[in-house]
This record gives sequence, structure tokens and C-alpha cells, in this order.
Amino acid sequence: MSSSPAHPAPVPVALILIDMQRGMLPENTGPRNNPGAEDNIARLLEAWRARKLPVVHVRHMGRAPGGSFWPGSSNCEFQPRFEPQAHEHRLEKNVNDAFANSGLERWLRLRDISRLVVAGVSTNNSVEATVRAAFCLGFEVTLPGDACYTYDKTDILGVARPAEDWHVTALSNLHGEYATVTSTQAIVAGL
Repeated sequence: MSSSPAHPAPVPVALILIDMQRGMLPENTGPRNNPGAEDNIARLLEAWRARKLPVVHVRHMGRAPGGSFWPGSSNCEFQPRFEPQAHEHRLEKNVNDAFANSGLERWLRLRDISRLVVAGVSTNNSVEATVRAAFCLGFEVTLPGDACYTYDKTDILGVARPAEDWHVTALSNLHGEYATVTSTQAIVAGL
């Protein structure tokens, strides 16, 4: 009697959702890009849930008393469509990088998770910081550029630049070195 060769179990891929909080709803922020980002993030979340893959919900909690994301503020709560389910991991961060002092790396390592898909807000801030940290810690990162967004901002020369410029620059800086930048559709199709 011959036995078939054992196939290694696929390496799980975790979905890391960054700062999908009420304070990031359009009525609470300035001009931004990618108005379809939330729909793409919801598609990713639905795909992960359907396949019972690990999901991590990250939310920012400010350190400045009375600030927009001070603990207890309604801005800190998850947006209703991104409310974590009971079995999904949630964590809080106090700086841009979701790995800094949050226990995220340990949580992933204990589950042998080495591949991540990172989505959320804002592309050139918490998303970029988290992706860079993940790469430096040895994780393989995929970033759906259409499931992230950012805001208009003035650069260090005093030039006001639109959110799309910041978004594309951040994605360009990350792609090929820190992450593979792709689309929501490609990620879902590859699951």
C-alpha cells in the first residue's frame, strides 16, 4: 500500500486593517483620494471571513488629552461596516506603526503567519509605517493600492499637494522593496 506524499499546509495570510475608525469617516476629515477604498476594504474583509482566514483590526488611540483619537472619543470606535467579529483579533496603537509596542508581531509569530495583506488609512502614514516595519521584521507584505487612501497635505516647501500625489508616492516608495503593490481584485482572486 503506497501513501501519497504529504502536502504542506498553505501558509496563512493575515489581513491587517489599519485605523478604520469613525474618526476617518469623510465627514470628519479633509479632502482625500480614492473614494472607493472602503468598498475594496470591505471586499477584502468579506473574502477573509468567507475563507476563515485571520483578520487583525488595528485602531489608533491618541496620547494627547482631548485629541481627536483620545480614548473614549467616538472617533476611536470602529466604523460600523468594519466592526470586528468576536473571533477576530483587535489591537490598539499609539503611533503610526501597528507593530510598535502592540504585540502584533508576537500574535502573528505564534500562529506561524508570515504573509500579510495590509489595507486602510492613511497610505502615507500608518499604512506606510506598518508595511515598512512588517518588511523589516521579515514578513511578506502585499498592499492593495485601491484599498488605501490619504488626505491632501502641504509639503515641507509649503506647496499644497493633493491626496492622490501622496498616495501614489507612498505606494511607489513601498512597491518592489517593502511590499508588492497590487489590487483588491488580484488579491481576492489569488486566495
